[in-house]
Amino acid sequence: MGMVAKRMVRIRLYGTNYTDLENVAKEIVDIAKKMGVKVSGPIPLPTKRLMVTTRRAPSGEGYHTFEHWELRIHKRLIDVEANDKVIRRLMTIKVPDTVKIELQLV
Repeated sequence: MGMVAKRMVRIRLYGTNYTDLENVAKEIVDIAKKMGVKVSGPIPLPTKRLMVTTRRAPSGEGYHTFEHWELRIHKRLIDVEANDKVIRRLMTIKVPDTVKIELQLV
C-alpha cells in the first residue's frame, strides 16, 4: 500500500502594514505548531509597489514640480496541513483591517 498524501491548506496574506502582516503570520504558524501539524512558511513573496506621480501646481502654471506617492503591498505564503481542528482555530484569529487572507486547499 502506498502512502496517502496529506491535504494542505495554502494561506495567502496580503497587507499594506508590514507589522500587522508579520503578527498574523506568526500567530498562524504558532497555532499550527501547537496543534502538531506540519507547517511551512511564512514565505515572503515579492512586494508590489503602486506608484502615483502628480503635478504639484493644480493650474499647470509655474515650475514643473511633481510629487511621488507609493503604496506597498506585502505578501506572505503559508502552507499548513489540512486538519479540521486547525482550520477551526485559524478562523478565530483576530485579523486587522490592513491584512487580507485567502485560503485554498491544495
